[in-house]
Amino acid sequence: MKIAIFGTGGVGGYFGGRLAQAGEEVTFIARGEHLRAIQTTGLRVESLRGDFVIDPAKATDGVDAVGEVDLAIVGVKAWQVPDAARSMKPMVGPNTTVLPLQNGVDSVAQLTAELRADRIIGGLCKIVSFVVGPGHIRHAGFAPSVVIGELDNQRSDRVVAIQSAFTQAGIDTAIATDIQVALWMKFLFIASFSGMGAISNAPAGTLRTDPVLRAQMIRAMEEIYALAHARGIKLPSNAIETVMAGVNALPEEATSSMQRDIAAGKPSELESENGAVVRMARESGVTVPTHELICERLKPLEEKARAATIKS
Repeated sequence: MKIAIFGTGGVGGYFGGRLAQAGEEVTFIARGEHLRAIQTTGLRVESLRGDFVIDPAKATDGVDAVGEVDLAIVGVKAWQVPDAARSMKPMVGPNTTVLPLQNGVDSVAQLTAELRADRIIGGLCKIVSFVVGPGHIRHAGFAPSVVIGELDNQRSDRVVAIQSAFTQAGIDTAIATDIQVALWMKFLFIASFSGMGAISNAPAGTLRTDPVLRAQMIRAMEEIYALAHARGIKLPSNAIETVMAGVNALPEEATSSMQRDIAAGKPSELESENGAVVRMARESGVTVPTHELICERLKPLEEKARAATIKS
């Protein structure tokens, strides 16, 4: 399978690396020092499931030379998806499938705005991974897994083929019976965990053991649960218990990518996570005071980070 990884960060680098290790034809889209390191010394992945290096690795900062691919995995940050959708058009042909793996629930609509809807499937992943330095990815938490699904929940030949490729690469991959429910289960987890972690500057171990922070995080989850049902997404009655079990399984020092970006003064996925909760709640007539508080506390930091990025 000819695969392009559009955005070789913690997610794209790990899953693309595993697919390349399994023999798939993978091209990594990256830029700057990260790209140069991958081109020069390969892609190095440290993992709880075994370290490896893809060397030589096919990597570029331009899509024109890549050509049309069978599978384009979108690994950029959620706020970068609209630009990615426009940039990746030369790789998307009549037989291309586009698989977004972002946090949040906006990526499919953002991709569909630029690309044909029948090219896109739903997807999400579970992993704690990040870029340590140029050409170097670290997998630090969770047993890596992927969930995919057609937007109409049909079990198509292409999702079966993608599942097979991921499985052969050693990645636990499931085809969702309802991809929207699967996406919102991830959203319930990541927006609540990221938002509370960011405003408290606390890792998973503290969030789940401090009584006040734990209660606030559960309230944030309850708000998303109510929002999902208001928007016709029928999350299971045990959704919060299931998600909290995932939080309890995280390493003590685990943090979200949004939390790490905010702490480092970088643009983050705040608007795609907690901001999206507030926006959809207003559309649906649902109250989400915990997420409003998170946005109120973090928005000045987000605006400062984005202003600094524009200046640079």
